[in-house]
Amino acid sequence: MKLFVYHTPEETPSHEVPECAIAVDVLRATSTIATVLAAGGEAVQVFSDLDKLMEVSEQWQPNKRLRAGERGGGKVPGFELGNSPLDCTPEIVEGKRLFISTTNGTRTLQRIQDAKTVLAAALINRASVVRYLVDKQPETVWIVGSGWEGSYSLEDTVCAGAIAHSLCQEMNAPMEKIAGNDEVVSAIALYTSWEDNLLGLMHHASHGQRLLRLNCLEDLKYCSQTDVLDVLPMQQEPGVLKRHAE
Repeated sequence: MKLFVYHTPEETPSHEVPECAIAVDVLRATSTIATVLAAGGEAVQVFSDLDKLMEVSEQWQPNKRLRAGERGGGKVPGFELGNSPLDCTPEIVEGKRLFISTTNGTRTLQRIQDAKTVLAAALINRASVVRYLVDKQPETVWIVGSGWEGSYSLEDTVCAGAIAHSLCQEMNAPMEKIAGNDEVVSAIALYTSWEDNLLGLMHHASHGQRLLRLNCLEDLKYCSQTDVLDVLPMQQEPGVLKRHAE
C-alpha cells in the first residue's frame, strides 16, 4: 500500500485515479457526513452547485429530504441546515437523504468520485477508515484535504496525519514503507505534535478562527474528537455516500 496526501483537490494528479480516495474536510463537511450516516440518515448526496442541488432534491418527497447549504461558514438562506454536524440529530435526519453543498468539501468529493473506492473521513471516524484500509489493503490511497478556497488547511492535514499514523501502527509498518509522498511525512509530524491538543490546533487554524467568529466553538470541540463514531461513509454512486456495512 502506498499512501499519498494532497492538501487540496487542486493538488491531485490530473490524469490519475487511485484505487482508494479519501476526502477530508474536518471543518465541517466530512464530519457532518459521518454524523448524518451514524444518526440513521439514508444517504448524503453532495453538490458543488446550489442550483443543481435544488433541481435534484426537488425530485424527492419533502418528508424524505433535507437540504444543507454552507457558504463562507454560514447557512445558505432557505435551506433547512447549514454545515454543523451538531444539528444532525437522529430526530432530524433518520431515514432522510441529506442534499449538501459546502464551500470546500463537496469540491473534493467531486474531484475524486471516479476512484474505485471513495470514502469520507474526519477525525471523529478515523478508526473506521483505518480499519477498512488495513482490511482491504488497496494498492494506492489518496487522502485529499479540502483546504479553504484552494489553500492549505491545518485541520485537514492533521486528520490525514492521524489516519497515516494509525495505519503505520496497525500494520506495524515504518512510515517510509507506506508514504508515497513527502506530504505524508509532514502530516504525521503535525499530528504527533498536536495529538493531545487537537482543539488547540483548530483554534490556530484560519477556518477554525472563522468559525469561532460565527460562534461555532461547540462545532470545533465536536470535530476535534478522534474515533467517536463507528461509521464509514462510502460512495455508492457518483456523489452519493452511504454507510458501509462491514
